[in-house]
Amino acid sequence: MTNAAAAPLPSSETLADLSEGEVLARIFPRLPGSDAQLLGPGDDAAVLRAPDGRYVVTTDMMIQGPDFRLAWSTPHDLGWKAAATNLSDVAAMGARPTALVVAIAAPPSTPIWVIEGIADGLRDGCDALAPGCGVVGGDLSASDALTLAVTAFGDLEGREPVLRSGARPGDVVALAGRLGDAGWGLSLLFRLGVDADGTPDAALAAALRERHPREIGAQLAPEPPIDRGPAAALAGATAMLDVSDGLAIDAGRLARASGVGIDFDSTTLGGQVERALGGGEDHGLLATFPAGAELPDGFRRLGVVTAAAGVVLVDGTPHTQGGWDPYRGWDGAAG
Repeated sequence: MTNAAAAPLPSSETLADLSEGEVLARIFPRLPGSDAQLLGPGDDAAVLRAPDGRYVVTTDMMIQGPDFRLAWSTPHDLGWKAAATNLSDVAAMGARPTALVVAIAAPPSTPIWVIEGIADGLRDGCDALAPGCGVVGGDLSASDALTLAVTAFGDLEGREPVLRSGARPGDVVALAGRLGDAGWGLSLLFRLGVDADGTPDAALAAALRERHPREIGAQLAPEPPIDRGPAAALAGATAMLDVSDGLAIDAGRLARASGVGIDFDSTTLGGQVERALGGGEDHGLLATFPAGAELPDGFRRLGVVTAAAGVVLVDGTPHTQGGWDPYRGWDGAAG
C-alpha cells in the first residue's frame, strides 16, 4: 500500500512580498469567466453583452469585524458569501446574474493564500449558484481591515423588473429559501465559537461547524435560491426582495414600499417562529403572487397581503420587527 501524496503547504508569501501585478496573476486564473463578457480583465474596464438593453446593478461590502471574523470564516467562505449575497440581490429583481466586479483591500501582511482562497470561493459560488456568471474585473488596495466590495450585474432577459412596490391586498406571500438558520448559526458562533475572554476561536468554530453544519454553513457560506428569482418573475410575482436582514424587517420594507400589510401564518414558519422572523442573512427570496396563482417550484406559502399599510402581522397580531442592523450591536472587535 502506498501513502497518498501530502497536500502542498500554503505559500508563505504575503501581499507585501508581491507586486499588484503578481497578485493579480495569482488571482485571475482562479476566477470564473462570464458568459456575457466580450472583454474580460486586463483593460481599464470590461465589456459585457446587454441583449436586453437594460442591466440590473447592485453592490455590497463585507468588512472584517462588523461583517465577518477571520477566526470563523475560511477565505473560501468569504469569497463564496461575497458572491452569494450579491447574486441574491440580482435574483430578487427577477434577473439572471451575469457578472461580478470585485475589489479587495487587505493588510500587506495578508498571506497570498488567503486572497487565492477568496478567489476560489468566488469561483465556486458563481459556478454553483449562478452558472455562467463570472468575475470580469475589480481592484486591489491596502487596508487595516480585510474588505471585499462586490458589484453584481444581471440580465432581465426581456422581463420587467420585480420591485418591492407591486404587492396588492389579497396577494399570496411566499418564500424560497431558508428561514432562521443563518441567524441561529451566528448566535451559536458568538456563544460557543469564542474563548473565555470572548475572542473568536478558530478551533472552537471548526468544531461547532461539525456539530451544526446546517446553521453554521447557512451563516458562513449561504446557498440562496438564485434561479428562483427569474422563475418568480415568469410566474407573475408582483413584488420581491432578498431576505438579508430578517423576515420581519424585510417584509416591513416590502409592505411600506407597496403601501400594504403582510400577515404571516405562524404554522408556516416552523417550530421556532421568532427565530424564523428575526434571523438575518438567510438570503431567501420573499415574493408576493396574485391570489390563486400557482407558486413556482421552490416557493412555499407564508401568508397573505393585507390592506393595513406598512404593518407586519403574525396570525393577525402586529409583530415588532427585529433583525440584522449593521449599525447596532457591533462591539468594535475585528475578530
